[in-house]
Amino acid sequence: MNIRLTSIALASVVAGAAALAHTGATGVVLERMDGMQAMGDAVQAVAPMMRGEREYDADALRSAAETIEAHSGSAMTDLFPEGSYGAPSEARDLIWEEWDRFAALAEQMQVAARGLAMAADNGLAHEQGGMSAGAMMGGGMTGGNGSTMMGGGMAGGMTATDIGAMPADAAFAMTSQVCLACHTRFRAEDE
Repeated sequence: MNIRLTSIALASVVAGAAALAHTGATGVVLERMDGMQAMGDAVQAVAPMMRGEREYDADALRSAAETIEAHSGSAMTDLFPEGSYGAPSEARDLIWEEWDRFAALAEQMQVAARGLAMAADNGLAHEQGGMSAGAMMGGGMTGGNGSTMMGGGMAGGMTATDIGAMPADAAFAMTSQVCLACHTRFRAEDE
């Protein structure tokens, strides 16, 4: 998936999530909704740069990546204790049935966000005459069901350092793919 399509798809998911109020949410459910909102806001803030609609700003991208990283990994999974599903939560019961898969995506998000922060100073691929994010990632990273297309781990086990060596838009596309994979599999969308 190219960077532009990934950015548009993710912005649509984020906008849809932002439109839903946290009405009735309390405790850990409200905390995780707030964390997801913070990550969504961070993505929305930089997506126009990735689409070439706004001037590139490495500091803004780094700040967004740091926000995403702060709300991923164990910071995310700690907000999903057993039994914290049901309205107003948008979490599917599948999270607890497939906990290892969910936790792996939360960790992948943290690694991708850390790499994105490191890639911020690299600029955009087209500015470097580099290849597209899709080509760099072997055509894509995750499938619509939350599985990876490259052997079960983030792009074949890429580290934050590996991602940090990419053009910023490629690192953003990779990070966005993890978001989409998790949302597609584990977030209830008005079912």
